[in-house]
Amino acid sequence: MPRIALFPGSFDPVTNGHLDVVRQAVRLADRLVLAVGTHPGKTPMFTAEERLAMLEETCGPVARAAGSELRCITFADLVVAAAQREGATLLIRGLRSGADFEYEMEMAGMNATMAPEVQTVFVPAAPAVRPITATLVRQIASMGGDVSAFVPPPVAARLKAKFAAKAKA
Repeated sequence: MPRIALFPGSFDPVTNGHLDVVRQAVRLADRLVLAVGTHPGKTPMFTAEERLAMLEETCGPVARAAGSELRCITFADLVVAAAQREGATLLIRGLRSGADFEYEMEMAGMNATMAPEVQTVFVPAAPAVRPITATLVRQIASMGGDVSAFVPPPVAARLKAKFAAKAKA
């Protein structure tokens, strides 16, 4: 029976921090499901389709190199419900700091109560990517800053194009 892991997030945009977690997660699972959360109350910079495309483009080669299958989906309900639909028994959560740990421990406890068959696995971020957040990347890019140290090259190009289009509008 294949080991299936689900890694949820907004991925708006995909960062080198996300890629670091994916590199570790594909070593733990035969299939990694990257689940893009969509919430009607939030207005992301990239559409769900754009985020799925970025994930496929940047994480697909990493998964293939590790011999792990990659699947990218969207979900708009509970993370554990998405995990159950996908047959995932592992829920991957990246940790950058102690603050992340505190929050993620609370979520892991709630998720374990709702879906005891889904085990949360904490993956520590590499030191080089710990300060990276999608929010900071969006802010830097919106002010014309160079985000190439924080995101994969295809994502940097998409950010540059997105803000060039907004500047012309």
